[in-house]
Amino acid sequence: MPINGSTYNYSSGSERQSDSAWSWWPSWRPTSMSLLKTAESKILACIQNDLWARFVTLPNQDRIWTLTLTNKAAHKEPGQATRTPLVMVHGFGGGVGLWIRNLDALSQSRPVYAFDLLGFGRSSRPTFPKDAAKAEEQFVTSIEQWRQSVGLENMILLGHSLGGYLATSYAIQYPSRSSSCRVSHLILVDPWGFPERLQTNTEAGQRTEVVKRPTLPRWVKAVAAVVSLFNPLAVIRAAGPWGPGLVNRFRPDFKSKFEDLFDDDTMTQYIYHCNAQTPSGEVGFRAMSESLGWAKRPMLQRVHLLPHSIPLTMLYGEWSWVDNSSGDTVLQLRDQAPTRVMVINKASHHVYADQPEEFNRVVQNICSSVN
Repeated sequence: MPINGSTYNYSSGSERQSDSAWSWWPSWRPTSMSLLKTAESKILACIQNDLWARFVTLPNQDRIWTLTLTNKAAHKEPGQATRTPLVMVHGFGGGVGLWIRNLDALSQSRPVYAFDLLGFGRSSRPTFPKDAAKAEEQFVTSIEQWRQSVGLENMILLGHSLGGYLATSYAIQYPSRSSSCRVSHLILVDPWGFPERLQTNTEAGQRTEVVKRPTLPRWVKAVAAVVSLFNPLAVIRAAGPWGPGLVNRFRPDFKSKFEDLFDDDTMTQYIYHCNAQTPSGEVGFRAMSESLGWAKRPMLQRVHLLPHSIPLTMLYGEWSWVDNSSGDTVLQLRDQAPTRVMVINKASHHVYADQPEEFNRVVQNICSSVN
């Protein structure tokens, strides 16, 4: 399936298999992998640069849906092919389509890779363990296997929200495979899972105090309430034919963030179809999290293990519900290691969509500092 002269290396067998899971009750849950593909294709049609979209098969036969973008006018940037690629990892419940405001701009001077995390979007949806460490390891291992399958030696690794947590874990476990094979810069965008609950002693014994953080938006509280009892996205599936309307009601911002690109429900339809499929990645996320979205294994307890040779930039949205004080703590923990914390004005959790021009400018400057 060509997109602006690019090629989808696509095999329909996996999607037919996923669709069959719902075929016994097709009218109840109005979704399928084919509908997800259709919604995504409309989004990707906005891309102007050269795009190669395909499944990357891992050793265990799981498949990672992957986009590769390069500058169509590559002759204007003769060094593009040798510049360190930028790899973008989305957050919980997201997919590659959410980067639509960023992909063209960021691929002007270097190759850009974006992929659906294992268990999300159009990637395979395997079973995840219920143990937090094992679930995290499954995510991280799939990223390394993806890197090997794609053949990347160096990369600038950017992760948003859950993707930021996993990108940090990856950089700790796989900082350098050889002198020419490493994470050249780690960019964390409103990363999830860094702060930890404070434990204090009282006369009644030990109790847990929640670290103060900005007021959570309604949709975050709703998800947190569901997480405590079910898989995080169960409510979307349980809503059946009302699921798309539920997404529109709780996440109207997704439509408004992209309203100049789409005058219909394209983005909310995409979000719905990403999250109404067979639960998989969300099972892994649930294993890794506890009540109100705290991480069972907070990254602040391990970020000191990130090699000092890897520069780190943390980007936060000024209006985000994610507490950016974790960035200040990381600065202290990394001491003399190259670390920066930046706040993007007038941006919420989805910094890349709220202030795309500023986000793209900042990320491009970071990439230029690499080469």
